[in-house]
Amino acid sequence: MVQGRRASLPAGLLDELAAICGDEAVRTSADELDRHGHDESYHATAAPDAVVYPSSTEHVAGVVRACGAAGVAMVPFGAGSSLEGHVAALGGGVCIDTTRLNRILRVGVEDLDVTVQAGVTRLQLEQRLREDGVFFPVDPGADATLGGMVATGASGTTAVRYGTMRENVLSLTVVLPDGEVMRTRSRARKSSAGYDLTHLFIGSEGTLGVICEATLRVQPLPEAASAAVCSFPSVHEAVECVIATIQSGIPVARIELLDEVQMDATMRRHPLGYRVAPTLLLDFHGSAAGVAEQAERVREIAAEHGCPDFVWASGEDERRRLWRARHEAYEAGLALRPGSRGFTTDVCVPISRLADCIVETQADVAASGLLATVVGHVGDGNFHVCMLIDPAQPQELERARALNGALVRRALAMGGTCTGEHGVGSGKARYLELEFDPPALALMRTLKRAVDPDGLFNPGKLTEAVDAAQ
Repeated sequence: MVQGRRASLPAGLLDELAAICGDEAVRTSADELDRHGHDESYHATAAPDAVVYPSSTEHVAGVVRACGAAGVAMVPFGAGSSLEGHVAALGGGVCIDTTRLNRILRVGVEDLDVTVQAGVTRLQLEQRLREDGVFFPVDPGADATLGGMVATGASGTTAVRYGTMRENVLSLTVVLPDGEVMRTRSRARKSSAGYDLTHLFIGSEGTLGVICEATLRVQPLPEAASAAVCSFPSVHEAVECVIATIQSGIPVARIELLDEVQMDATMRRHPLGYRVAPTLLLDFHGSAAGVAEQAERVREIAAEHGCPDFVWASGEDERRRLWRARHEAYEAGLALRPGSRGFTTDVCVPISRLADCIVETQADVAASGLLATVVGHVGDGNFHVCMLIDPAQPQELERARALNGALVRRALAMGGTCTGEHGVGSGKARYLELEFDPPALALMRTLKRAVDPDGLFNPGKLTEAVDAAQ
Protein backbone atom coordinates (compact mmCIF):
# COMPACT_ATOMS: atom_id res chain seq x y z
CA MET A 1 0.00 0.00 0.00
CA VAL A 2 1.44 3.40 -1.03
CA GLN A 3 1.52 5.87 1.86
CA GLY A 4 0.65 9.58 1.61
CA ARG A 5 -1.67 9.13 -1.40
CA ARG A 6 -3.03 12.24 -3.06
CA ALA A 7 -6.79 12.65 -3.22
CA SER A 8 -6.62 14.36 -6.64
CA LEU A 9 -5.61 11.07 -8.34
CA PRO A 10 -8.26 8.47 -9.21
CA ALA A 11 -8.84 5.83 -6.54
CA GLY A 12 -6.64 2.79 -7.01
CA LEU A 13 -4.17 4.35 -9.48
CA LEU A 14 -1.27 4.54 -7.02
CA ASP A 15 -1.76 0.93 -6.02
CA GLU A 16 -1.83 -0.04 -9.70
CA LEU A 17 1.42 1.84 -10.32
CA ALA A 18 2.97 0.16 -7.27
CA ALA A 19 1.93 -3.24 -8.63
CA ILE A 20 3.73 -2.42 -11.89
CA CYS A 21 6.94 -0.86 -10.53
CA GLY A 22 7.03 -1.86 -6.86
CA ASP A 23 5.79 -0.08 -3.72
CA GLU A 24 9.09 1.71 -3.17
CA ALA A 25 9.03 3.09 -6.72
CA VAL A 26 5.93 5.24 -6.15
CA ARG A 27 6.47 8.42 -4.12
CA THR A 28 4.08 11.09 -2.88
CA SER A 29 6.02 12.96 -0.20
CA ALA A 30 5.94 16.75 -0.39
CA ASP A 31 9.72 17.02 -0.89
CA GLU A 32 9.66 14.49 -3.70
CA LEU A 33 6.79 16.22 -5.47
CA ASP A 34 8.37 19.65 -5.12
CA ARG A 35 11.72 18.43 -6.49
CA HIS A 36 10.02 17.07 -9.57
CA GLY A 37 7.92 20.17 -10.18
CA HIS A 38 10.67 22.48 -11.40
CA ASP A 39 13.90 22.59 -13.36
CA GLU A 40 16.97 24.87 -13.05
CA SER A 41 15.11 27.91 -14.39
CA TYR A 42 13.28 30.84 -12.82
CA HIS A 43 9.89 29.32 -13.70
CA ALA A 44 7.52 28.61 -10.83
CA THR A 45 7.18 25.12 -9.40
CA ALA A 46 4.19 23.06 -10.53
CA ALA A 47 4.33 19.79 -8.60
CA PRO A 48 2.90 16.49 -9.83
CA ASP A 49 0.52 14.43 -7.69
CA ALA A 50 2.87 11.44 -7.62
CA VAL A 51 6.30 10.38 -8.85
CA VAL A 52 7.00 6.91 -10.19
CA TYR A 53 10.43 5.36 -10.83
CA PRO A 54 10.16 2.65 -13.52
CA SER A 55 13.16 0.35 -13.97
CA SER A 56 12.46 -0.96 -17.47
CA THR A 57 10.74 -0.10 -20.71
CA GLU A 58 8.01 -2.58 -19.75
CA HIS A 59 7.44 -0.68 -16.51
CA VAL A 60 7.12 2.58 -18.45
CA ALA A 61 4.60 1.01 -20.82
CA GLY A 62 2.56 -0.28 -17.88
CA VAL A 63 2.59 3.13 -16.18
CA VAL A 64 1.49 4.85 -19.38
CA ARG A 65 -1.37 2.38 -19.93
CA ALA A 66 -2.56 2.78 -16.34
CA CYS A 67 -2.43 6.57 -16.38
CA GLY A 68 -3.99 6.72 -19.84
CA ALA A 69 -6.92 4.55 -18.77
CA ALA A 70 -7.43 6.84 -15.75
CA GLY A 71 -7.13 10.02 -17.84
CA VAL A 72 -4.15 11.24 -15.79
CA ALA A 73 -1.45 13.53 -17.20
CA MET A 74 2.15 12.30 -17.39
CA VAL A 75 5.41 14.28 -17.36
CA PRO A 76 8.70 12.50 -18.18
CA PHE A 77 11.63 13.59 -15.99
CA GLY A 78 15.40 13.11 -16.37
CA ALA A 79 17.90 15.12 -14.33
CA GLY A 80 15.77 18.25 -13.98
CA SER A 81 18.52 20.39 -15.55
CA SER A 82 16.37 21.98 -18.27
CA LEU A 83 15.83 25.74 -18.39
CA GLU A 84 12.39 26.56 -19.80
CA GLY A 85 9.98 24.93 -17.37
CA HIS A 86 9.93 21.66 -19.32
CA VAL A 87 9.22 19.39 -16.33
CA ALA A 88 6.67 21.50 -14.47
CA ALA A 89 3.50 19.44 -14.02
CA LEU A 90 1.13 22.20 -15.14
CA GLY A 91 -1.79 19.79 -15.09
CA GLY A 92 -0.72 17.79 -12.05
CA GLY A 93 -0.70 14.04 -12.66
CA VAL A 94 2.17 11.56 -12.53
CA CYS A 95 5.85 12.36 -13.04
CA ILE A 96 7.72 9.47 -14.72
CA ASP A 97 11.29 9.71 -13.41
CA THR A 98 13.61 7.79 -15.77
CA THR A 99 16.74 7.78 -13.61
CA ARG A 100 16.46 4.05 -12.83
CA LEU A 101 16.63 3.31 -16.55
CA ASN A 102 20.37 3.66 -16.14
CA ARG A 103 22.02 0.79 -18.02
CA ILE A 104 24.43 1.08 -20.93
CA LEU A 105 23.05 -1.75 -23.02
CA ARG A 106 25.64 -2.10 -25.78
CA VAL A 107 28.88 -0.47 -26.89
CA GLY A 108 29.60 -1.03 -30.58
CA VAL A 109 33.16 0.20 -31.08
CA GLU A 110 33.32 -1.35 -34.56
CA ASP A 111 30.19 0.53 -35.65
CA LEU A 112 30.97 3.63 -33.56
CA ASP A 113 27.62 3.53 -31.79
CA VAL A 114 26.22 2.83 -28.35
CA THR A 115 22.77 1.95 -27.01
CA VAL A 116 21.76 3.32 -23.63
CA GLN A 117 18.68 3.54 -21.47
CA ALA A 118 17.21 7.00 -21.07
CA GLY A 119 18.39 7.56 -17.50
CA VAL A 120 22.09 7.09 -18.27
CA THR A 121 23.86 10.39 -17.63
CA ARG A 122 26.38 12.08 -19.87
CA LEU A 123 29.28 11.62 -17.42
CA GLN A 124 28.32 8.01 -16.74
CA LEU A 125 28.52 7.32 -20.47
CA GLU A 126 31.77 9.25 -20.82
CA GLN A 127 33.45 7.17 -18.11
CA ARG A 128 32.31 3.89 -19.68
CA LEU A 129 33.32 4.82 -23.23
CA ARG A 130 36.78 6.08 -22.37
CA GLU A 131 38.03 2.54 -21.69
CA ASP A 132 37.16 1.65 -25.31
CA GLY A 133 38.86 4.70 -26.81
CA VAL A 134 35.68 6.45 -27.96
CA PHE A 135 33.49 9.31 -26.68
CA PHE A 136 30.01 10.76 -27.09
CA PRO A 137 30.51 14.29 -28.40
CA VAL A 138 27.42 16.24 -27.27
CA ASP A 139 28.41 18.16 -24.14
CA PRO A 140 25.77 20.55 -22.73
CA GLY A 141 27.77 21.11 -19.55
CA ALA A 142 25.23 19.72 -17.08
CA ASP A 143 25.36 16.02 -16.22
CA ALA A 144 22.01 15.55 -17.94
CA THR A 145 20.40 12.22 -18.74
CA LEU A 146 20.68 11.08 -22.34
CA GLY A 147 16.89 10.74 -22.57
CA GLY A 148 16.49 14.33 -21.46
CA MET A 149 19.11 15.46 -23.95
CA VAL A 150 17.20 13.74 -26.73
CA ALA A 151 13.87 15.16 -25.58
CA THR A 152 15.18 18.73 -25.55
CA GLY A 153 17.38 18.44 -28.66
CA ALA A 154 20.41 19.37 -26.57
CA SER A 155 23.57 20.94 -27.89
CA GLY A 156 26.73 22.17 -26.22
CA THR A 157 30.33 23.25 -26.43
CA THR A 158 31.41 20.77 -29.12
CA ALA A 159 28.51 21.28 -31.53
CA VAL A 160 30.62 23.38 -33.89
CA ARG A 161 32.53 20.24 -34.92
CA TYR A 162 30.43 17.25 -33.89
CA GLY A 163 26.87 18.55 -34.12
CA THR A 164 23.92 18.48 -31.71
CA MET A 165 21.69 15.62 -30.57
CA ARG A 166 19.90 15.85 -33.92
CA GLU A 167 23.09 14.75 -35.68
CA ASN A 168 24.10 12.12 -33.13
CA VAL A 169 20.99 10.01 -32.50
CA LEU A 170 20.51 6.96 -34.74
CA SER A 171 17.44 5.31 -33.25
CA LEU A 172 15.06 5.51 -30.29
CA THR A 173 12.81 3.19 -28.33
CA VAL A 174 9.74 5.14 -27.26
CA VAL A 175 6.59 4.34 -25.29
CA LEU A 176 3.69 6.01 -27.06
CA PRO A 177 0.63 7.49 -25.31
CA ASP A 178 -1.37 4.28 -25.87
CA GLY A 179 1.31 2.26 -24.06
CA GLU A 180 2.73 0.68 -27.21
CA VAL A 181 6.52 0.35 -27.46
CA MET A 182 8.02 1.59 -30.73
CA ARG A 183 11.51 1.58 -32.24
CA THR A 184 11.91 4.54 -34.58
CA ARG A 185 14.42 2.94 -37.00
CA SER A 186 17.34 0.50 -37.31
CA ARG A 187 20.97 1.02 -36.33
CA ALA A 188 22.08 1.55 -39.93
CA ARG A 189 24.05 4.76 -40.43
CA LYS A 190 21.54 5.97 -42.99
CA SER A 191 18.12 4.97 -44.26
CA SER A 192 15.61 6.15 -46.86
CA ALA A 193 12.77 4.05 -45.44
CA GLY A 194 9.63 5.89 -44.40
CA TYR A 195 9.10 9.01 -42.32
CA ASP A 196 11.95 10.21 -40.12
CA LEU A 197 10.37 9.19 -36.81
CA THR A 198 13.62 9.52 -34.89
CA HIS A 199 13.86 13.24 -35.48
CA LEU A 200 10.18 13.67 -34.70
CA PHE A 201 10.96 12.75 -31.08
CA ILE A 202 14.23 14.68 -30.81
CA GLY A 203 13.17 18.00 -29.30
CA SER A 204 9.59 16.84 -28.63
CA GLU A 205 10.05 17.61 -24.90
CA GLY A 206 7.99 14.67 -23.62
CA THR A 207 4.83 15.73 -25.48
CA LEU A 208 4.67 12.71 -27.81
CA GLY A 209 6.03 9.80 -25.80
CA VAL A 210 8.51 8.60 -23.18
CA ILE A 211 11.99 7.96 -24.57
CA CYS A 212 13.31 4.75 -22.96
CA GLU A 213 16.37 3.84 -25.06
CA ALA A 214 18.61 5.64 -27.52
CA THR A 215 21.23 4.45 -29.98
CA LEU A 216 23.85 7.18 -30.35
CA ARG A 217 26.84 7.88 -32.56
CA VAL A 218 30.22 7.92 -30.83
CA GLN A 219 33.59 9.22 -32.02
CA PRO A 220 37.15 7.92 -31.64
CA LEU A 221 39.11 9.73 -28.95
CA PRO A 222 41.44 12.16 -30.73
CA GLU A 223 45.13 11.36 -30.83
CA ALA A 224 45.84 14.81 -29.46
CA ALA A 225 43.80 17.62 -27.88
CA SER A 226 44.84 21.06 -26.83
CA ALA A 227 43.15 24.22 -25.58
CA ALA A 228 43.90 27.90 -25.96
CA VAL A 229 42.60 31.18 -24.56
CA CYS A 230 42.58 34.48 -26.45
CA SER A 231 41.19 37.81 -25.28
CA PHE A 232 40.02 40.77 -27.35
CA PRO A 233 39.40 44.49 -26.91
CA SER A 234 35.67 44.00 -27.54
CA VAL A 235 33.02 41.35 -28.05
CA HIS A 236 32.62 42.51 -31.64
CA GLU A 237 36.26 41.72 -32.47
CA ALA A 238 36.04 38.37 -30.69
CA VAL A 239 33.01 37.37 -32.75
CA GLU A 240 34.60 38.60 -35.96
CA CYS A 241 37.50 36.26 -35.16
CA VAL A 242 35.03 33.39 -34.77
CA ILE A 243 33.42 34.17 -38.13
CA ALA A 244 36.79 34.29 -39.87
CA THR A 245 37.82 31.00 -38.24
CA ILE A 246 34.66 29.20 -39.34
CA GLN A 247 34.82 30.65 -42.85
CA SER A 248 38.42 29.45 -43.11
CA GLY A 249 37.26 25.86 -42.61
CA ILE A 250 39.39 25.25 -39.54
CA PRO A 251 37.84 22.24 -37.72
CA VAL A 252 37.97 23.57 -34.17
CA ALA A 253 36.32 21.23 -31.67
CA ARG A 254 35.14 24.02 -29.37
CA ILE A 255 35.01 27.79 -29.72
CA GLU A 256 33.33 29.46 -26.75
CA LEU A 257 32.79 33.14 -25.96
CA LEU A 258 32.73 34.65 -22.48
CA ASP A 259 32.04 38.38 -22.25
CA GLU A 260 34.00 40.48 -19.76
CA VAL A 261 31.36 40.14 -17.03
CA GLN A 262 31.33 36.35 -17.31
CA MET A 263 35.11 36.22 -17.55
CA ASP A 264 35.38 38.26 -14.33
CA ALA A 265 33.01 35.85 -12.59
CA THR A 266 34.83 32.81 -13.92
CA MET A 267 38.27 34.03 -12.86
CA ARG A 268 36.93 34.77 -9.37
CA ARG A 269 35.69 31.17 -9.06
CA HIS A 270 38.64 29.60 -10.90
CA PRO A 271 41.72 31.85 -10.59
CA LEU A 272 43.51 30.52 -13.65
CA GLY A 273 45.26 33.82 -14.34
CA TYR A 274 43.64 34.74 -17.66
CA ARG A 275 42.75 38.35 -18.51
CA VAL A 276 39.32 39.76 -17.68
CA ALA A 277 38.15 40.78 -21.15
CA PRO A 278 35.93 39.39 -23.90
CA THR A 279 37.51 35.97 -24.36
CA LEU A 280 37.42 32.97 -26.65
CA LEU A 281 38.15 29.49 -25.28
CA LEU A 282 39.20 27.05 -27.98
CA ASP A 283 39.77 23.31 -28.15
CA PHE A 284 41.57 21.51 -30.98
CA HIS A 285 41.27 17.77 -31.70
CA GLY A 286 43.21 15.62 -34.15
CA SER A 287 46.73 14.39 -34.72
CA ALA A 288 49.55 16.19 -32.94
CA ALA A 289 50.57 17.88 -36.19
CA GLY A 290 46.98 18.71 -37.08
CA VAL A 291 46.30 20.28 -33.70
CA ALA A 292 49.42 22.43 -33.99
CA GLU A 293 48.45 23.55 -37.49
CA GLN A 294 44.87 24.42 -36.47
CA ALA A 295 46.09 26.41 -33.48
CA GLU A 296 48.63 28.36 -35.49
CA ARG A 297 46.04 29.34 -38.10
CA VAL A 298 43.63 30.51 -35.39
CA ARG A 299 46.42 32.42 -33.64
CA GLU A 300 47.08 34.34 -36.86
CA ILE A 301 43.38 35.12 -37.33
CA ALA A 302 43.04 36.23 -33.71
CA ALA A 303 46.01 38.60 -34.07
CA GLU A 304 44.37 40.15 -37.13
CA HIS A 305 41.31 40.91 -34.97
CA GLY A 306 43.15 42.62 -32.14
CA CYS A 307 44.01 39.71 -29.85
CA PRO A 308 47.09 40.77 -27.85
CA ASP A 309 47.84 37.27 -26.61
CA PHE A 310 47.13 33.66 -27.55
CA VAL A 311 47.71 31.60 -24.42
CA TRP A 312 48.02 27.83 -24.44
CA ALA A 313 46.46 25.83 -21.62
CA SER A 314 49.71 24.15 -20.69
CA GLY A 315 49.13 20.44 -20.37
CA GLU A 316 46.09 18.21 -20.01
CA ASP A 317 45.44 19.15 -16.37
CA GLU A 318 45.14 22.84 -17.17
CA ARG A 319 43.01 22.05 -20.21
CA ARG A 320 40.59 20.12 -18.00
CA ARG A 321 40.55 22.94 -15.44
CA LEU A 322 39.77 25.43 -18.19
CA TRP A 323 36.76 23.48 -19.46
CA ARG A 324 35.59 22.81 -15.92
CA ALA A 325 35.62 26.58 -15.40
CA ARG A 326 33.57 27.04 -18.58
CA HIS A 327 31.04 24.41 -17.49
CA GLU A 328 30.62 26.17 -14.14
CA ALA A 329 29.95 29.56 -15.75
CA TYR A 330 26.38 29.65 -14.44
CA GLU A 331 27.42 29.09 -10.81
CA ALA A 332 30.25 31.61 -11.20
CA GLY A 333 27.84 34.20 -12.56
CA LEU A 334 25.38 33.78 -9.69
CA ALA A 335 28.20 34.46 -7.23
CA LEU A 336 28.51 38.00 -8.61
CA ARG A 337 25.24 38.79 -6.85
CA PRO A 338 24.79 36.54 -3.81
CA GLY A 339 21.18 35.53 -3.26
CA SER A 340 20.18 36.18 -6.86
CA ARG A 341 18.48 33.80 -9.25
CA GLY A 342 19.47 33.33 -12.85
CA PHE A 343 17.03 34.25 -15.59
CA THR A 344 18.72 32.36 -18.40
CA THR A 345 17.78 32.58 -22.05
CA ASP A 346 19.33 31.67 -25.38
CA VAL A 347 18.97 32.38 -29.08
CA CYS A 348 20.79 31.33 -32.22
CA VAL A 349 21.36 33.48 -35.32
CA PRO A 350 23.22 33.11 -38.61
CA ILE A 351 26.85 33.57 -37.71
CA SER A 352 27.14 36.68 -39.91
CA ARG A 353 24.67 38.46 -37.58
CA LEU A 354 26.11 37.15 -34.32
CA ALA A 355 28.28 40.15 -33.43
CA ASP A 356 25.43 42.62 -34.00
CA CYS A 357 23.01 40.49 -31.98
CA ILE A 358 25.33 40.22 -28.97
CA VAL A 359 26.43 43.88 -28.98
CA GLU A 360 22.85 45.16 -29.26
CA THR A 361 21.77 42.81 -26.47
CA GLN A 362 24.57 44.04 -24.21
CA ALA A 363 23.38 47.61 -24.82
CA ASP A 364 19.85 46.60 -23.78
CA VAL A 365 21.18 44.97 -20.62
CA ALA A 366 23.18 48.10 -19.72
CA ALA A 367 20.12 50.30 -20.24
CA SER A 368 17.99 48.03 -18.03
CA GLY A 369 20.22 48.37 -14.98
CA LEU A 370 20.36 44.59 -14.55
CA LEU A 371 23.55 42.61 -14.14
CA ALA A 372 23.93 39.91 -16.79
CA THR A 373 26.54 37.59 -18.25
CA VAL A 374 26.91 36.43 -21.84
CA VAL A 375 28.39 33.09 -22.86
CA GLY A 376 28.06 31.34 -26.16
CA HIS A 377 28.75 28.31 -28.32
CA VAL A 378 29.52 30.95 -30.88
CA GLY A 379 30.89 28.65 -33.57
CA ASP A 380 27.29 27.89 -34.54
CA GLY A 381 25.77 31.28 -33.73
CA ASN A 382 24.30 30.29 -30.36
CA PHE A 383 24.68 32.38 -27.20
CA HIS A 384 23.15 32.62 -23.72
CA VAL A 385 22.32 35.57 -21.51
CA CYS A 386 21.95 35.05 -17.76
CA MET A 387 20.30 37.97 -15.96
CA LEU A 388 20.86 37.98 -12.19
CA ILE A 389 17.63 39.00 -10.50
CA ASP A 390 16.56 39.48 -6.89
CA PRO A 391 13.66 37.08 -6.17
CA ALA A 392 12.22 39.65 -3.76
CA GLN A 393 11.99 42.33 -6.47
CA PRO A 394 9.15 41.52 -8.92
CA GLN A 395 10.04 44.51 -11.08
CA GLU A 396 13.44 42.94 -11.83
CA LEU A 397 11.72 39.83 -13.11
CA GLU A 398 9.54 41.98 -15.37
CA ARG A 399 12.60 43.80 -16.72
CA ALA A 400 14.28 40.45 -17.39
CA ARG A 401 11.20 39.21 -19.24
CA ALA A 402 11.17 42.37 -21.34
CA LEU A 403 14.85 41.92 -22.19
CA ASN A 404 14.21 38.29 -23.08
CA GLY A 405 11.40 39.30 -25.43
CA ALA A 406 13.55 41.97 -27.08
CA LEU A 407 16.40 39.49 -27.55
CA VAL A 408 14.16 36.86 -29.12
CA ARG A 409 12.54 39.35 -31.47
CA ARG A 410 15.97 40.66 -32.48
CA ALA A 411 17.20 37.13 -33.21
CA LEU A 412 14.09 36.31 -35.25
CA ALA A 413 14.46 39.54 -37.25
CA MET A 414 18.04 38.49 -38.04
CA GLY A 415 16.90 35.14 -39.43
CA GLY A 416 17.52 33.23 -36.21
CA THR A 417 15.53 31.16 -33.74
CA CYS A 418 14.02 31.79 -30.30
CA THR A 419 16.13 28.99 -28.81
CA GLY A 420 19.29 27.32 -30.03
CA GLU A 421 19.39 24.59 -27.41
CA HIS A 422 17.35 25.31 -24.27
CA GLY A 423 14.12 24.28 -25.96
CA VAL A 424 10.61 25.70 -25.74
CA GLY A 425 8.91 24.22 -22.67
CA SER A 426 6.39 26.76 -21.51
CA GLY A 427 8.84 29.66 -21.24
CA LYS A 428 9.56 30.17 -24.96
CA ALA A 429 6.20 29.00 -26.32
CA ARG A 430 4.81 32.47 -26.95
CA TYR A 431 7.54 33.05 -29.53
CA LEU A 432 6.75 30.03 -31.68
CA GLU A 433 4.00 31.92 -33.48
CA LEU A 434 6.57 34.58 -34.37
CA GLU A 435 9.09 32.05 -35.64
CA PHE A 436 6.78 29.69 -37.56
CA ASP A 437 4.07 30.52 -40.05
CA PRO A 438 0.48 29.35 -39.33
CA PRO A 439 0.65 26.21 -41.52
CA ALA A 440 3.75 25.00 -39.66
CA LEU A 441 2.15 25.51 -36.26
CA ALA A 442 -1.04 23.85 -37.50
CA LEU A 443 0.95 20.79 -38.59
CA MET A 444 2.63 20.61 -35.18
CA ARG A 445 -0.79 20.67 -33.50
CA THR A 446 -2.05 17.99 -35.91
CA LEU A 447 0.89 15.74 -35.02
CA LYS A 448 0.29 16.25 -31.30
CA ARG A 449 -3.42 15.38 -31.61
CA ALA A 450 -2.69 12.35 -33.78
CA VAL A 451 -0.09 10.87 -31.43
CA ASP A 452 -1.59 12.02 -28.11
CA PRO A 453 -5.31 12.59 -28.77
CA ASP A 454 -6.17 12.92 -25.07
CA GLY A 455 -3.41 15.47 -24.44
CA LEU A 456 -1.96 13.59 -21.46
CA PHE A 457 1.75 13.83 -22.28
CA ASN A 458 3.40 16.89 -20.70
CA PRO A 459 0.33 19.10 -21.15
CA GLY A 460 0.77 22.84 -21.52
CA LYS A 461 4.06 22.67 -23.39
CA LEU A 462 5.11 23.52 -26.95
CA THR A 463 2.07 24.20 -29.14
CA GLU A 464 -0.35 23.84 -26.21
CA ALA A 465 1.61 26.54 -24.44
CA VAL A 466 1.33 28.75 -27.53
CA ASP A 467 -2.47 28.50 -27.27
CA ALA A 468 -2.35 29.27 -23.54
CA ALA A 469 -0.16 32.34 -24.11
CA GLN A 470 -2.52 33.87 -26.66
